[in-house]
Amino acid sequence: MDKSTDNVTIYAGVIDDVLKNYQDKKLEYKELFDIANGYDFSKPSNKIPIQIYIQMCDWIEKKLGRFNLIRIGRAIGESTYETMIKSNMIVGKCPPIDVMKALIITAHKGVQDPKKRGWEIVNSTEKSIIMRKTQNFNSVLQIGLLDGLIRKSGVLGVVVSLTHEVSLGAEYDEYLITWL
Repeated sequence: MDKSTDNVTIYAGVIDDVLKNYQDKKLEYKELFDIANGYDFSKPSNKIPIQIYIQMCDWIEKKLGRFNLIRIGRAIGESTYETMIKSNMIVGKCPPIDVMKALIITAHKGVQDPKKRGWEIVNSTEKSIIMRKTQNFNSVLQIGLLDGLIRKSGVLGVVVSLTHEVSLGAEYDEYLITWL
C-alpha cells in the first residue's frame, strides 16, 4: 500500500470527532491535543494534513489502547451515517452494501488525496462484504467505523474482522463484515 501523505488532507470535522471523545480529559491527554495545535477547526470542512489524524490515532492506540480507537471509530461511523442521510446518499435503513457504496463516496469527499485512495468493495454477498482500505487510515479505528456504519443499517449480529493486514505484510488492509 502506498502510505505517502504528501498533499493529502482530511476534513477538520473528522479530527474534531476524535478529539471530542477526550474533551473532559484535555489536561490529562495534553499530548494528544498538542498534535492538533495550530490548525483551524472553526469549520468542519477545513482541510487539515492527514498526517495529523494519523499521529493522533497512533498516539491513542499506543497510550490508551486499541479499544479506544474502536470506540471512536464506532462513533465516527454513526456520525458518518448521519452525514450520508443528510447528503441524500442513503435513505434511512438501507442494505449494508448501499452504506458501503456511500462510504466510498464520503471518504473521497472527506479526504482530499491526489492519488484518489480510500475504500473499495472487494466482494459482497447477502450476509457479508469485504472492504479494502487503500488510504493510510488507522486500521484499528476502521474496525469501529465499519461496525458503526453497518449497525446503523439495521442488521443484527455484526462482526468486523481485519482479514489482511499491511502491518503483517499484506498489500492492503481488508475487512470482512458479516451479519445475521
